[in-house]
Amino acid sequence: MTIITSPLPEEDRQVIGAALQETLVDLLDLALVAKQAHWNLYGPRFRSIHQQLDEVVATARDYADQVAERAAALGISPDGRAGTIASGSGLPEFKPGWVGDVPAVEALVASFSVLIGRLRGRVETTGRSDVVTQDLLIGLTAELEKQSWMFQAENRT
Repeated sequence: MTIITSPLPEEDRQVIGAALQETLVDLLDLALVAKQAHWNLYGPRFRSIHQQLDEVVATARDYADQVAERAAALGISPDGRAGTIASGSGLPEFKPGWVGDVPAVEALVASFSVLIGRLRGRVETTGRSDVVTQDLLIGLTAELEKQSWMFQAENRT
């Protein structure tokens, strides 16, 4: 049951709901991973990467809010609870403890790679059901590809 009516047919709402919920979980996990790296980072490039990680957190949180609000606007209740994130994220696990600048960047690049791949699949799926949601996911994918490029450039010598 939903208290918000959707402009989409039920079949399309189901497709869009799954894509938005999966994206929300992945983005909330990305924000947590980036903060974990931010707090535990060390190395000669500490300051620049430390600040860059905050940019990732801001991007992930901003888009998570947009994704959750898009779901709500379509009558889909978003679920950003800790247990949902822990059980539903498709991102690679980030190890606990101190992390050097090079391994931190490598971990973020790996997370971006997985998330971008998942998003590109969702862009394809949502285009058949709702171009507005597809547009949101396209913008998000472009932003994460930019972040990925910047982190990849950090580890090239």
